[in-house]
Amino acid sequence: RVEVLDNSMDLVIMNPPFTRSTTREGEYEGTFAAAFAAYGTSNEDQKKMANELMRMAKDTCYDGNIGVSSAFAAVANKKLKPGGVFAIVLPMTIGAGSSWQKLRTLLAKDYEDVEVVSLADAKCYQVAFSAFTSMADCLVIACKKSANISSQDSIATRFVSLIQRPVNLAAAGETARELIAKKTERGLEDGPFGGTDIDCGLEKMGESITANVSKTKPKWNAVRIQDFELIQTAYALTQGKLWLPARKEKPIDMTTMNRLSWIGIGERDALGKPPRAPFVKTKAFPKPTDTYPALWNHNAKRETRLICEPDCQLKARPGLEEKANKVLATASRCHFNGLFTLGSQPLAVAFTKRKCIGGPAWASINFTKQSWDYAFSLWGNSTLGLLFCWWHGSRQQPGRYRISRDSIKTLPVLDFRALSQAQIQQAKTIFNEFRNKRFAPAYVADKDETREELDRRVLCEWLGFEESVFKAVRGLAKKWCAEPSVHGGKQHNKNTLIEQR
Repeated sequence: RVEVLDNSMDLVIMNPPFTRSTTREGEYEGTFAAAFAAYGTSNEDQKKMANELMRMAKDTCYDGNIGVSSAFAAVANKKLKPGGVFAIVLPMTIGAGSSWQKLRTLLAKDYEDVEVVSLADAKCYQVAFSAFTSMADCLVIACKKSANISSQDSIATRFVSLIQRPVNLAAAGETARELIAKKTERGLEDGPFGGTDIDCGLEKMGESITANVSKTKPKWNAVRIQDFELIQTAYALTQGKLWLPARKEKPIDMTTMNRLSWIGIGERDALGKPPRAPFVKTKAFPKPTDTYPALWNHNAKRETRLICEPDCQLKARPGLEEKANKVLATASRCHFNGLFTLGSQPLAVAFTKRKCIGGPAWASINFTKQSWDYAFSLWGNSTLGLLFCWWHGSRQQPGRYRISRDSIKTLPVLDFRALSQAQIQQAKTIFNEFRNKRFAPAYVADKDETREELDRRVLCEWLGFEESVFKAVRGLAKKWCAEPSVHGGKQHNKNTLIEQR
């Protein structure tokens, strides 16, 4: 038996399992606690170990929703001495997942020289440093601070995106030496000029960028990015500047979703166990007369136009009718795509003719003013809207991103409060002109004529920018569609667009 004391280690290196105790699929189906189900462990032993983990991990960065990797991170933090180095492989959800907030906050407050290395392979053959997985991950390296803690509100963090995984130990060593020796010159806040090249001999290995990460609610939006100009543009927009590559900045009014709207209930509040959840989902085909219509799951073929129809009907459980009606009050016409498969789905925002309850794929958005539904549908499905959704989401799987209901609240969005009454009415007019037009999947947004026309109408006609801004945004669309986390390795040409249509 070896006892490792707290605050005793100079270096901790880990490649922990990503298993979640809440997993109930595949080989873990029917298990009590998937994280402790190996070696034929009984349910009783699984329960004991899960309870012991909860006791040991209390008041740490561990979160059962994201798995035992966060428990390993908590152990590493306890064992490191001040000045010690923390190096760990973590799922890509560390970047934006709300359940990872405690670990990101820990690193922002108690660590320095934080570096996050990820893979942005153009063909998506390699998305992880770990072997035998299609789930993207990243390397996190940081130095634990001494007792002299800085009082600054943010911490400078370096993000490195490699275009491929080093092919052998020699290449890995050379890349590491380059990262250590080379100072990153460009920052997220510097404008759309890209990052600093990372070279291995005569070959470019990737780029790096620095970002000032808040200590209160830190997010790592710069992970797994091939072209840093995209996120520099997105960041500038959050600061009220439409600053496009090779263009001068222009003012634009921006805010966050929580200042304009509130989000409908989650899946467990609708279809979970009673008495928490008042509904059951029926197998009947939805009808116009349904009392509790819902937009629940994705069906890419039915989501090519701005207006979508309910895909199921819910039924109130006996004795929970009053609660069902309270849930119905959260229904809306505007629904946000929080589980976006960019390779097949066209819409970031769907509109329903009548108010519907949102499901796991579509979060109901209730705006302070109902007329903003039309404005959000236009903005959210434009190139700038898609850029923000992708940048704000968790990009763990190729060609997909996920945004939780909590994260939707902080999603940057055009400030509809700054629009004139004429612009609000104009948004409805443009929406009605596009309501029956078909959109191609988001990953070919640069070649989609409907998306291009929407960009023109939104930027030039609705928001009053000149033609040159529209052309610059279309150039931004090409950059975005070239991102590995957008196309996911799918073919990207004119024939593909025709097939999708």
